[in-house]
Amino acid sequence: MPIDAATYALSFGRGRPHPPLLPDREDYVVDFDGPDDPDFPQNWPMRTRIYISVILAFTCISSTFDSAVFSPSMSEVAKEFGVSVEVAALASSVYIAGYAFGPLLWAPLSERHGRRLPVIVAMLGFGIFNTAVAVSKDLQTLIICRFFCGVFGSSPLINVAAIFADMYDNRTRGVAIALFSNTVFLGPLVASCVGGFINKSYLGWRWTAYIPSFMGYTTCVLNLFFLRETYAPVILTSKAVKMRHITGNWGIHARQEQIELDLHDLVINNLGRPLQMLFKEPLIIAVTIYLSFVYGLLYCFLSAYTSIFQGVYTMSSGVSGLPMLSNVVGLLAATVYMLYVNKNYNAKLKANNNIAIPEWRLPPAIVGGVLFAAGLFWLGWTGFTRTIHWIVPTLSGLFTGAGLLMIFIQLFNYLIDTYLAYAASALAANTFCRSLVAAGFPLFSRQMFASMGIQWAGTLLGCLAVALVPIPLAFLLYGRRLRLRSQFAPVLDKES
Repeated sequence: MPIDAATYALSFGRGRPHPPLLPDREDYVVDFDGPDDPDFPQNWPMRTRIYISVILAFTCISSTFDSAVFSPSMSEVAKEFGVSVEVAALASSVYIAGYAFGPLLWAPLSERHGRRLPVIVAMLGFGIFNTAVAVSKDLQTLIICRFFCGVFGSSPLINVAAIFADMYDNRTRGVAIALFSNTVFLGPLVASCVGGFINKSYLGWRWTAYIPSFMGYTTCVLNLFFLRETYAPVILTSKAVKMRHITGNWGIHARQEQIELDLHDLVINNLGRPLQMLFKEPLIIAVTIYLSFVYGLLYCFLSAYTSIFQGVYTMSSGVSGLPMLSNVVGLLAATVYMLYVNKNYNAKLKANNNIAIPEWRLPPAIVGGVLFAAGLFWLGWTGFTRTIHWIVPTLSGLFTGAGLLMIFIQLFNYLIDTYLAYAASALAANTFCRSLVAAGFPLFSRQMFASMGIQWAGTLLGCLAVALVPIPLAFLLYGRRLRLRSQFAPVLDKES
């Protein structure tokens, strides 16, 4: 490799000449010892991967629980600070908005320094800002701190999915993503009930921030002591550092160490590429629309169930959140179904020489879409009058909960399987948009159910859900054709 004149103009020091060039530096790049290297995360003992997964699941639940536990306290917050309930609802919306902007920080940090550091730092910040919310003396402090709770709380939502992708291969990733998706929905669904009881107890609304702060500190400590780095380039960097110290050969290095941080590349890769994919890729546009609607309805349910079970059935704040647990039962039922589907997927994968066809992920998403739409009609048309027993609208959660999970898991996996190396950018674009959309739902959901009536608001949402069902069906029929035209999606099944 030639040395330019500018390099020669630099003195090597003490009058010494420049040393000769090093040999080919590819000879000094460390790598794994083949596919069975025990340092490669997918080869770790299953016991190790399971306990890490459980800790990360709790980490995710801590974040998503906080996104909704504050919602039942809106009236008390509004009363304490002398504002309207609509203004107090901003505290919920800005938290979810933090989910949109946080990945712009955590995604590049994880790709540069690995998964472990962003999770630990973020959960510490998550705990600190929740403590600030709990002791806030004015509404503006509360709202600003809630936004940063969302920013820091978004780190596990970005990095845990990446860690699961690092630790599990195609055969087991479906199960891992099912666990991750459960944490995304389980937290808000449980939080509504818990927040209602906390708010009505002697603890008061501030403890809906204290408790998440304790969860944040706990997960920070757990990850600090038990979470191992799973990002392969950073693992190899650590290996190179160790080898340099042992051998004294300072030419040994990892490819990650060859990368120089460049602001232009950082902006292009973490802002430009996701936005470019969002507007140029029909697959991402359609999936983002669908997941944004589904994710937004998760937070719309907080208002819907309050309108139905407090407004119609006159239940107390905490008790009115209990019917949402039917969605949790639906989630668990869908998880069992997805484990069964994953076995069939693995059989297809083995028969196709381990070449994954993204469209194999879609049939359960179609079933989930139908269940989700049916559940919305069921809720709207049975929850508007006390003449129908409260258990009837409660049971609609079995359909909506199952549909939520099946849609989310399968479309999430579809994006990963389709874009592979660019999956992080595809998911970043999707996460940014669905979080911004979801942030708007708490601002109008209560008014929508009050103005339109429960049955017609439920009908509107059900009709929108029906209109979106054809999206995975269209991809099942025409997805391969769209992938062939994409500049970002590698097509491994061209001959199929």
